[in-house]
Amino acid sequence: MDEMHPELSERKKLILKAIVDAHIADGEPVGSKYLMETKQIPCSSATIRNEMAELEALGYLEQPHTSAGRIPSPKGYRLYVNELMERKDIDGEEADAIRATMQRELRGTDQLIARTGQMVSSFMDYPTYAVTDHREVATVRRFELLYVDALSVISVVMLSDSRVKSTLLHMELPLQEEALQSVSPLLNTHFTGLTQQQMHAKLMNLTDQVAPENFLLLNRVVDYAADLLEETSQKQVYVGGASQLLKIPEFRDLDKAHDLMHFMSDSSAQLPIPAGDAPMQILIGPENVSEALKESSVVVASYDIGDGMRGLVGVVGPTRMDYAAVAARLSFFAESLTKMFGKAQQLPPKEEQTP
Repeated sequence: MDEMHPELSERKKLILKAIVDAHIADGEPVGSKYLMETKQIPCSSATIRNEMAELEALGYLEQPHTSAGRIPSPKGYRLYVNELMERKDIDGEEADAIRATMQRELRGTDQLIARTGQMVSSFMDYPTYAVTDHREVATVRRFELLYVDALSVISVVMLSDSRVKSTLLHMELPLQEEALQSVSPLLNTHFTGLTQQQMHAKLMNLTDQVAPENFLLLNRVVDYAADLLEETSQKQVYVGGASQLLKIPEFRDLDKAHDLMHFMSDSSAQLPIPAGDAPMQILIGPENVSEALKESSVVVASYDIGDGMRGLVGVVGPTRMDYAAVAARLSFFAESLTKMFGKAQQLPPKEEQTP
């Protein structure tokens, strides 16, 4: 017997699964007669009614005011997702369509992460969001300085995630080219592998050890590098397909739809970003921290970008969403994106069709 749900018999679980499957399919409350006639539950209508009443008392079902039928509660959906849901795989035709769209939309695109959310939404019919997240705190791996003229220096910074950034620094006082030969070793000796806060502390410690004319350049380069690290620490969140909410029956109330669309566009930083390396996480209704998501569910999948970075793509929808179908599509997208960012830069191989 299940340790998490010791009160549930196999018959109760069978009835709960049937109710969730039926409610996901059409969004209507489910009655005992429907279950007996269409789901072939091997017991009488009266027995099913009694079991449904007990499931409601235990918190797995809810009864809308205007209906004799029941709908799943968040607790019922949680048991369904954890134990009762039949796992799905996308079919070959849909897999081919996803591959083709990814090859067309994502390759060679500077805004790859942003486009990912929009593309996933088109296959899900739900709003989505895409996030870049650093598993590790980024630092500077190497500095280089390039002399332009007495008042201009190019600062090149290679970060620990292999990104390279550069900027043209305009100096307030004329600078000799020899100054770069003094400052570059200082940067690479004292300021690599440090956090933003450590860099500023180290700079203060060197105030009396560096010539004033060189310290100005050192200070400008360190400030630029610290700004890069600050920028890198900020998670970038891109929202796509928010208008898909208007197609969902649960959001026919325009005020309700507007509130969630407003939250996704203006408060995207509060969308769930799971900690750890779990490949997928499903948050149902009240399990979401943000009040705006308490009546919605979120499915988030993780993929590997490389160089200490991961990407997340999430789907926001009603608690009645088809969790198995959403999870199957997100898993395929995550696997495909991991391969795109890998050394091979290839999508998952096309599966051979059995005759």
